[in-house]
Amino acid sequence: MKFIVSSSLLLKNIQALSGVLNSSNTLPILDDFLFELKDEKLFITASDLETTMTVSLEPTKSEETGTIAIPAKILLETLKTFSDIPITFSINNETLGIEISAGDGKYKLSGHRSDEYPQMPEFEDVTSLELESSILVNAINKTLFATGNDELRPVMSGVFCELTPDDITFVATDAHKLVRYKRTDVKADSSASFILPKKPLNQIKNILSSDDKIQVKIEYNKTNAFFSFDNVFMVCRLIDGRYPNYDAVIPSNNPNVLTIDRLSLLNSIKRVAIFANQSTHQVRFKISGKELTLSAEDLDYANEAKERLTCNYEGEDIKIGFNSRFLQEMLTNLEIDVVRFKMSAPNRAGLILPVEDENQHEDILMLVMPVMLNQ
Repeated sequence: MKFIVSSSLLLKNIQALSGVLNSSNTLPILDDFLFELKDEKLFITASDLETTMTVSLEPTKSEETGTIAIPAKILLETLKTFSDIPITFSINNETLGIEISAGDGKYKLSGHRSDEYPQMPEFEDVTSLELESSILVNAINKTLFATGNDELRPVMSGVFCELTPDDITFVATDAHKLVRYKRTDVKADSSASFILPKKPLNQIKNILSSDDKIQVKIEYNKTNAFFSFDNVFMVCRLIDGRYPNYDAVIPSNNPNVLTIDRLSLLNSIKRVAIFANQSTHQVRFKISGKELTLSAEDLDYANEAKERLTCNYEGEDIKIGFNSRFLQEMLTNLEIDVVRFKMSAPNRAGLILPVEDENQHEDILMLVMPVMLNQ
C-alpha cells in the first residue's frame, strides 16, 4: 500500500479529526487514525466509540489498496513541522511498518492491525433531513454554552433537537439557564426528537463556519445521528433519556419589561462583575423609571461597584439578582443591538429576547434563573 499526498492537505484533514480523539483511552487502538486506501481515495477515521468521524481525500498518486491504523500523536506532530510538500507513505501490509518520505527526510514507525478498530454503526431505519450549514452552526453557537456538566443528569449535557413538519427547535439547559432556538425555514417530514452530545456538535462547529452555505445531511434513528457534508462523515451515539419539559419552566406572564442596548449592558456587567463575590458572581439589578442601576459587592474583601444605565422600562420598580457569568454568556451569544428582559418577580426566572430579529425565520429565547438577594 503506497500513496503520495500534500502535507498541508493531510494535516488540515487530520487536525479536523483530532477533536474526536480522547487524551486517555481504554482501548489503545483509539489513539490511532485508521487509514484506508480504496478506489483511488484515502479515507481517514478517528473514533472514541461514542463518536466516529471519517474524512476522504484524493491522493496525488496511489498504489494498491489496504487499511492500517497509524498512531495519531506522532503523525500530527510530524506533519505540523512540514511546509506544503508532497509526502510519500509506503506501508508494508505484512509487517505493518510505515515509511514516510518527505523531501530529504525518511521517518519510520509501526502501525497496528485495522481489524481491531471499532466498526461504523449500521444505517437502519433512518430518517433524513437537509439543512444549510450556516443554520446548523448558528443553532450550535446559540445553545451549546447553556448545556450542563452534571454526570448525574446526562440528558442535560446535550442539545435537545425537536423536529416537526412546521419547524426545528434546539434546546439547551443546565437548570440555571435555558436557551430555545427555533427555525421555521427548516422542516422535517415527520415529528421526532433526540438529544445530541456536546462533542460531535463542537466538531461540526469547529469545521464549519457560520458563513458557509454547504448542505448538511442529517440522518437519525433511535440510537445514532449521522452527519455528512463535503468530504466529512460523522456518526454519534445519541444521549439516551427523556429531556425535561422545558416549556413548563418558561414563565408566560412577565409584566415588567426592560429594553436596553445589548453592548452597553454587557460591558457594564463585565466591569461590575469584577467586584462581585467570586462564588456567587451575583450582580444586582435595581430598575425604576428610565434607570437601571447595576451593583455588586464582595463583603469579604470590601469590594463594591455600581453603575447607572438609561433604559426603557415598563412595570413596577424591581430589585433582582442574576449570576453575572450567565448574563455575559447570553448577551455575548445574541448578535442583536437591543435586548428585552421580561421579568415578573425577584424569585422568578427572567427572559432575555432580541427586540428585532434580523432573520424572520429565527426565534430565540433565553431564560436565566435569579440569584436570591441578601437584603
